[in-house]
Amino acid sequence: MQVAVIGAGVAGLACAGRLADAGVPVRLLDKARGPGGRLSTRRGGDWQADIGAQYFTARDPDFRAAVGRWEQAGVIAPWDAAPVWLEHGRTRPVGDGEARWVGIPRMSALTRYLAANLSIEPGCRITGVVRDGPGWRLDTADGPMATRFDAVAVAIPAPQAAGLLADAAPALAAEAAGVPMPGCWAAVLAVDSAEMPWQAAFVDDHPLRWIAHDGGKPGRDGAATWVAHAGPEWSEARIEQDAAATLPTLVDLFAEATGTRAPVRGLLAHKWRYSQSREPHAGACLFDPERSIGACGDWCNGQRVEDAWRSGRALAERMLHR
Repeated sequence: MQVAVIGAGVAGLACAGRLADAGVPVRLLDKARGPGGRLSTRRGGDWQADIGAQYFTARDPDFRAAVGRWEQAGVIAPWDAAPVWLEHGRTRPVGDGEARWVGIPRMSALTRYLAANLSIEPGCRITGVVRDGPGWRLDTADGPMATRFDAVAVAIPAPQAAGLLADAAPALAAEAAGVPMPGCWAAVLAVDSAEMPWQAAFVDDHPLRWIAHDGGKPGRDGAATWVAHAGPEWSEARIEQDAAATLPTLVDLFAEATGTRAPVRGLLAHKWRYSQSREPHAGACLFDPERSIGACGDWCNGQRVEDAWRSGRALAERMLHR
């Protein structure tokens, strides 16, 4: 059996890794230049910043065991951020007791570690999944792939998964299409952090929903680099805007939310067209055992990094059982 896994984020990596551990040949395909998905890090001339998932937590016993292994491997570390709630310049502690983990020296270190022993083909944009005899043919932006696959795992955001599955597995496509995933604008900013006595904040009653001192995370250099995420309503209303046009507004929103008097310099605006789903699919994954095709992601059974990992593993187990 040979399996194609489309998407090299956490879910795709977890699915491919479990299949590979069981001795199944896997080809991991992703349109980006490398693995990562929303555990992505961007770098400039003198800065770096995690622009997607800012951290992850661990509640499931199996995931906690994996986190322990990753910590021993030196690719993640706990982040003692002690986040606060920020509202109109006033703060109060979150105090949820959660242990928060980050990749070191950047979030993408974890996904690169998970991809190290996998066969991954970056820069491969899949445009179609077509039934071909007993197996599957994958069409790419450059034409059809020569290899025929016995099974396919689609590990991309739900709206994109729905498009790929529309002809191959209409029932699964309909389920994926029912999961809304609004967008999110992210900004990377340079600002003197001395004025703010906190490292991370959930923002109330404001277009921004999250602010963090990226340079203060473990394994970083302490640079005055900050990341801000806008909320879904604000982001969706501006999802078609150009990044260069959006960045100045995000700079102003950061200054407004934090009340900083220090100069704020915008370094990057990044548009996540599909972000966290507030109405995730109830199941751990989607799978059609007759066609040997399925889908997984952080939009199944939750919206966390942990949920993405569990979803990918769940789909792999279903495929192995089949």
